[in-house]
Amino acid sequence: MANLNEFLWLTTRPGFRPGEIRELLRRFGTPEAVYFAPEEEYRLAGLPEVRREALRDKSLDRAEKIQEDCDRLGIRILTIQDAHYPERLAQIDDAPCVLYLKGKSLQVDDRLTVGLVGTRTCTPYGVDIAGRLGLELARSGVVLVSGMAKGIDAAGIRGALSGGGTVISVLGGGIDMPFPPENRLLQEDVGTVGTLVSEYPPGTLNYGRHFPVRNRIISGLSMGVAVVEAGIGSGALITARQALEQNREVFAVPGPTNAPASMGTNRLIQRGEAKLIITAGDILDEFALLFPEHVHPRPPLEDDDAGERLRGTAPVRESGGPRKKAGEKTREEKGPKAVDKEPERAYISLSDTPERFTDDQRDVLLALMARDMTADEIAETAQFPARRVLSALTLLQLEGVVEEKPGKRFSARVILTH
Repeated sequence: MANLNEFLWLTTRPGFRPGEIRELLRRFGTPEAVYFAPEEEYRLAGLPEVRREALRDKSLDRAEKIQEDCDRLGIRILTIQDAHYPERLAQIDDAPCVLYLKGKSLQVDDRLTVGLVGTRTCTPYGVDIAGRLGLELARSGVVLVSGMAKGIDAAGIRGALSGGGTVISVLGGGIDMPFPPENRLLQEDVGTVGTLVSEYPPGTLNYGRHFPVRNRIISGLSMGVAVVEAGIGSGALITARQALEQNREVFAVPGPTNAPASMGTNRLIQRGEAKLIITAGDILDEFALLFPEHVHPRPPLEDDDAGERLRGTAPVRESGGPRKKAGEKTREEKGPKAVDKEPERAYISLSDTPERFTDDQRDVLLALMARDMTADEIAETAQFPARRVLSALTLLQLEGVVEEKPGKRFSARVILTH
């Protein structure tokens, strides 16, 4: 993009808030116009001296360094004037003028996106509810939007990933600066099968002041925001308020009246600012008819199935298939009948469906084209960590394109073509 240097220059001017940068673009039209404007134009725009001083610095060194860092780290840059910038986000008054992305493309305008937020100091009740909401929303085709905080955010993300869904995680620092440290692997998983988003360039620390600002992007990307647990003063309530200001739907899960972690959510419901929800179906009822191609509400899993899935111990079964009873052998364990034949495998064109699989999922499938393998053998063949192989295998099994056979060997049920 010809004006990328000027975009990066403008969005890294010290002291400017996102809304002020957006207002400059509205006034001048392009970042180049801001860059080359004479001093008098800045004064006529009503900018105080400290802002004008920041704009007098015309060095593009940092902009060029940011691009070099992004190329090295595999981070993409999206500007508000890019055709692929989400229109849903662009509609908010203080939309970020530059986004940094890693993972899948940020295609949300034709999808049902639901934000899921809550307190870091959550209860086991909140963790369970957030996980189940994430799981059931993902199984029905919803794209989950959240932060990467410990507590409710992390529980909802893990639930969505276990449901084979897509997750967009909005960060409060550079994409290369995982925070909190204990969620580093979770952030890597989202970057592999979903999308990491930040308005801060690589190398930016996760300062506390960034998170309230970041929250407007979570709500801006979402059709609605669900708050699971939030005490009085919780940052999740900031997201809920911003969602209301952006004309988004707000949902809240009720909790015990004497539980500090539920004070904020209960108040949202009491004041009529949020719709009371108990299950993912309560959210789907609001939106499902708007996205018939992508959203397909499904009956919730039984408690045992949901618990196993959230703990990562659930065997993947065909939709509607019978559960294996204790002590019962599967058909594979009993051995194939003499008349059994190797089932024909369907063909999937990567060029026709480039967004269907992540890079890890594609590499796992390509490895399995040759023969059945264990997870360790796939990791050795595909040359990436076993943890990522297992994550890809789980999602591929959920899609029904990979199956696990006796001996913990995996087999591709499709053939990839280019």
